[in-house]
Amino acid sequence: MISLKKYLDMDPDNPRKSGPDPGELLSAALESYGSTLLAVARNGVRACPALGSDLQQALEGLHRRLSCDVSPSLVRGTGRQVEEQLQQWAGRSAEYFRAKTSDVKELLITLARTAESMGNQDQRYAKRLGDFTTQLKTIADLDDLAQMRATLVKRAAELKSCVDEMAQDSTKSLAQLRAEVTTYETKLKRVEQLAFKDPLTGLANRRSVEERIEWRISQEQMFCVVILDLNRFKHVNDTHGHVAGDSLLRQFGQELKSNIRPSDIVGRWGGDEFIMVLDCDLSGARSQIERMKKWVLGDYTLQVGTHTIKIRLDASIGVAQWQPGETAVQITERADTSMYEVKEPSRSS
Repeated sequence: MISLKKYLDMDPDNPRKSGPDPGELLSAALESYGSTLLAVARNGVRACPALGSDLQQALEGLHRRLSCDVSPSLVRGTGRQVEEQLQQWAGRSAEYFRAKTSDVKELLITLARTAESMGNQDQRYAKRLGDFTTQLKTIADLDDLAQMRATLVKRAAELKSCVDEMAQDSTKSLAQLRAEVTTYETKLKRVEQLAFKDPLTGLANRRSVEERIEWRISQEQMFCVVILDLNRFKHVNDTHGHVAGDSLLRQFGQELKSNIRPSDIVGRWGGDEFIMVLDCDLSGARSQIERMKKWVLGDYTLQVGTHTIKIRLDASIGVAQWQPGETAVQITERADTSMYEVKEPSRSS
């Protein structure tokens, strides 16, 4: 970036007389800069699937801007925006993982106490359950959520085996233990489900949609991908605040979900972009899009504090039908390109 700044600030009337060609260096630096943005975007999703899609959408948008006419002010502004996006994402991710880790640790301690109590009541299993309790408390001290979860699943299987053996010997005091195990399994499943949901809208998140697209491809099933980008959404945030913007995203997401068939999928792709996976051909998808425009786009009423505001909502929409041999990335990129072809002539934030 230091070298890039030197060439951006260089006086065109007094170019350097020796060394590499400034134009070639600038082109290579911009290309490397763009590749780095995309790499950070992809790995942000891998690092935190529940929150990485917003970072990916923002960085991909900055990359697209750098692909147009480049100026020193645009490059400097992009650098500041990249730093801001990374800081926001890091803060949200840290808080997200602290909350998830705290929830799992609470489950572990509760389960350990239950196992210890049951071991005290039946001395024949006291040692086995005592060892199990020690293992659970050790897991609770881990800070790696993925390692904690993997070890926890293994220990849960060991507990189930022990409970089954106890059930064969005695029926006393097992009702409480079984209830605790059932509650624990239910909470674990709930944590799994939350990992595939967008926390703001409750729709499927990017990771969940990608996995369902991959499944359809593995089955060689005909489907279409539709990407919707809300027009002038930034204006809503700037004018009415982020609370109004979040409320609008939630309302729009629920309206979108209520106007698709049960077999179809709707999710939040990131930021103000939504995605639909429709089990039909291109003609059928276009028919559904026209119906959706009539019932989902239009006027929305938001309650912001003591004020009621009305917003006219519009969207740019792209659609692509899956072709045999095409990957999930390729079909979504075609739908995204189709959306931008519609948006470009009157593009606004």
